[in-house]
Amino acid sequence: MTAIRDFVHHHYRHFNAAAMIDAADGYVRHLDEGGVMFMTLAGAMSTAELGLSLAEMIRRDKVHAICCTGANLEEDIFNLVAHDHYVRVPHYRQLTADDEEALLARHLNRVTDTCIPEEEAIRRIEHVILDLWLDADRKKKAYFPHEFMYQMLRSGKLIKHYQIDPKDSWLAAACERDLPIIVPGWEDSTLGNIYASHCITGEIKNVHTVRGGIEYMMMLADWYEKTTSRASIGFFQIGGGIAGDFPICVVPMLQQDLRKTDIPRWGYFCQISDSTTSYGSYSGAVPNEKITWGKLSASTPKYIIESDATIVAPLIFACVLEQ
Repeated sequence: MTAIRDFVHHHYRHFNAAAMIDAADGYVRHLDEGGVMFMTLAGAMSTAELGLSLAEMIRRDKVHAICCTGANLEEDIFNLVAHDHYVRVPHYRQLTADDEEALLARHLNRVTDTCIPEEEAIRRIEHVILDLWLDADRKKKAYFPHEFMYQMLRSGKLIKHYQIDPKDSWLAAACERDLPIIVPGWEDSTLGNIYASHCITGEIKNVHTVRGGIEYMMMLADWYEKTTSRASIGFFQIGGGIAGDFPICVVPMLQQDLRKTDIPRWGYFCQISDSTTSYGSYSGAVPNEKITWGKLSASTPKYIIESDATIVAPLIFACVLEQ
């Protein structure tokens, strides 16, 4: 018996619940048929501690590449080193503007019901990663944002600060497997802002010491082309925005802009989003709209679950992991 998988397959029979089961079964089928899975993380999934389930998915070879926002990249590490200092605010809906000012005065940055402690999380990481940025800058070397994070983890300088078991950190798991990570728009993050500040002061001489989005697209194109030569790639999207829109476009770019005729479209698609279908919204676009852009095909298995990813994603992962 697999407690979670059996429970949801028995009880989740209709509507969004049934869509979740179909998507989970489709995920398993895609992997069983020799496919690989590309996952995207929008929103604040790291602060929601998705690593509790996603880390095991990575270690069990159920996720083969990730595209995430800069916030998700850094917030998993923030949680790793400062978990005990986070402050939960379950009554966040009743906070007044003055209450929010009081949180700011305590250097607590709120994400819904959870406050990230500035000194223990953000500044603790800044001190370590700044040394890596400055060293690369002096040596006239450049690395992607996720590569700097991997360097930081591998240096061992953070171990003494760990406040959770690293088995629950999805970025630590990704680092162990040297997983490809794409981080478009990384500058729209706390560490991105900090990096910009050190460029403005002149401490970092070359702004391109941290590589950017165009190079990430080139890296993704190379990975996609090489990987699809041996396997179909599925696309599992949590949320919307740049984390989903940036990587899914690699297919029409390869096909239409580079005029490569042997590039297959994505072989599986699932999106978990609480954004309702709406006019002009990427997050609210139904999967079939992506056919017209050359991202999916008519035969691609497509699933959309209109629900809260913090509830749905761990259940799907449990099904995939046969828990």
